[in-house]
Amino acid sequence: MMQDELYIKRCIELAQKALGKTYPNPLVGSVIVHNGKIIGEGYHHKAGENHAEINAINSVKNKELIPESTIYVSLEPCAHYGKTPPCALKIKELGFKKVVIGAMDSHDKVNGKGKKIIQDAGIEVVSGVLEKECIELNKRFFTYHEKKRPYIILKWAESGDGFLDKDCKPYSISNSLVNQWVHQLRADEHAILVGTQTALNDNPSLTVRNAEGTNPVRILIDFDLKVPDSFKIYNNEAPTLVINNIKEGSENNIKFIKVAKDNFLLDLMNILYKEQIQSIIIEGGSFTLQQFIKANLWDEAIIIKNEGLQLENGTKAPVFKNDTEDQKTFLDNTVYKYVNSHQTSTSY
Repeated sequence: MMQDELYIKRCIELAQKALGKTYPNPLVGSVIVHNGKIIGEGYHHKAGENHAEINAINSVKNKELIPESTIYVSLEPCAHYGKTPPCALKIKELGFKKVVIGAMDSHDKVNGKGKKIIQDAGIEVVSGVLEKECIELNKRFFTYHEKKRPYIILKWAESGDGFLDKDCKPYSISNSLVNQWVHQLRADEHAILVGTQTALNDNPSLTVRNAEGTNPVRILIDFDLKVPDSFKIYNNEAPTLVINNIKEGSENNIKFIKVAKDNFLLDLMNILYKEQIQSIIIEGGSFTLQQFIKANLWDEAIIIKNEGLQLENGTKAPVFKNDTEDQKTFLDNTVYKYVNSHQTSTSY
């Protein structure tokens, strides 16, 4: 049904408004249609607040139209009591004529149960409309629940001759337009990770400054705790996990997690899963990025290239061979995006 696709597309548009704000919940949008006219719409704004369906229902001016209406939702309505009651029960109680679902929810608490509650109430249910797009919308949520790890984005900027810096000292490779785009990327993702060397060389604060949004959780891999606590990564601007080999415990917004160096990537994935981190940008440096590439443990890679810039000497960019999915040009910078379609689940 073309109409169904049109309304699910609108659900996706609505859901995207909350990107980066709903963790640990998924992004969901909902639209209510009566006789070919939208009479209500809503989306999930943040965890603990109303789900999309409830916001859509609340926005309907004339509630008497509901039993003759169809409710569209980008993700299967929930069936469990969390911070809010199940949406599937509300849909059943109000007696909608029909329910159209984008993607089913693989989360063990829902997984078909929402659809079943609605069907058992005698309401017609159609699911799998624009399913691929609805899964893409929640790639972070699905990866987290199905693979028990965050959605992983590798990111770096390199010069035309393949260096990350000049003479191993920080060098501005990307332009201000790209920097703004990168800050938006940070606001959209759940966490951001760097290794010891990058923290020592760049003293980054890893926060969102040139865009609207929430600061991501910062993750520092620093086995021997070489990064001084006077560095910006230790300031109080964002929750921070320090993965190390020396100490455990929490101090204000900083949490130290002790881990051994063997099987490090596997342990790291388990830690991030336990900490409920749904997506992560790996920002460097070269050694850290190369470990993820070698283990084929990534979902997306974003490489910013400044083709006209020749740095001649410095830290070599990671070795990476893949087919480009997409590219954008920002003045003298090109941003290449890659998607990992050859993933093995247990290679690391």
